[in-house]
Amino acid sequence: MNYLCLLLENKNMETLSNLECFAKAAALGSFSGAARQLGLTPSAVSRNVAMLERNLSVRLFHRTTRKLTLTEAGELLAASIKSSLNGLHDAIAEVSNQQQDPSGVLKVSIATVFGLDYVIPMLPGFLARHPKVRIDWQLDNRHVDLISEGYDAAIGRGAELPPGTVSKTLAQVRIIAVASPSYMQGRQAPQSLQDLSAFSLVDMRSTRTGRIVQWVFRDDRGNEAASPVGERIAFNDPGALCRAAALGLGVAFVPSSHALPYLDRGELLRLLPAWHAEGGPVSVYYANRQFLPAKTRAFVDYLAESFRSKKLAERF
Repeated sequence: MNYLCLLLENKNMETLSNLECFAKAAALGSFSGAARQLGLTPSAVSRNVAMLERNLSVRLFHRTTRKLTLTEAGELLAASIKSSLNGLHDAIAEVSNQQQDPSGVLKVSIATVFGLDYVIPMLPGFLARHPKVRIDWQLDNRHVDLISEGYDAAIGRGAELPPGTVSKTLAQVRIIAVASPSYMQGRQAPQSLQDLSAFSLVDMRSTRTGRIVQWVFRDDRGNEAASPVGERIAFNDPGALCRAAALGLGVAFVPSSHALPYLDRGELLRLLPAWHAEGGPVSVYYANRQFLPAKTRAFVDYLAESFRSKKLAERF
């Protein structure tokens, strides 16, 4: 049975609210979660879904005190209306965008150090250009699910794309070797990665695997070598590695984006400038829709414009 056709043929055409409540509850597995996303009460969401079930004469959810799961009919309906609802939202957003300036709450997740060093400094210019936008930014190093957590966009490095999102690359990051001037005082500058084995090393521990990260470095001629590993100090955050290196605790292999402010201030020196490892892209992630809300489109465009004007991609 094609439940989308049934909806269209039903003389009591379902309201968009009923369908939205059903689709959001199906995606989140919860009436209360759907209510939070839609700005309604859980009882209102439940009533709208019950009305939809009554009009279709079919049960869409199995309900227990602890769990909400789709029936077979519910799964078919959810699959049938998903693209149609997205299309309706996109069309409404596009019409609205043509008539209004960007406005509303802009909820963004940003990697902590990157947000502090690069994105927040762009905020005064963005707000001056778009005074109706309100900011709700979460600085965190975890990967977020834009759709289920209600984010308009996220900025980070190396995240796998969840379903329903796309990314725009802002810059490619390199991993470089750094140390403080005080640490290098009286020491001979290394000529190869192997030379660094004689130095104190500050290691990066992967938050995903729990293991010490060993990078594959390449030089300007295409030669490759693995970075050495120390045994004394390890952190799971690149910002901490930069700070430890700046304190004179040893040599660290860090993303160029994190190291740049320290290099500009003279608190860190780059070692082996002909060598680097690939750290992957820094990207902005947002919902995969043809027509983004005006606030999100304005933010993505301003971010890309700022990266170009400040030549951050080249500097990284």
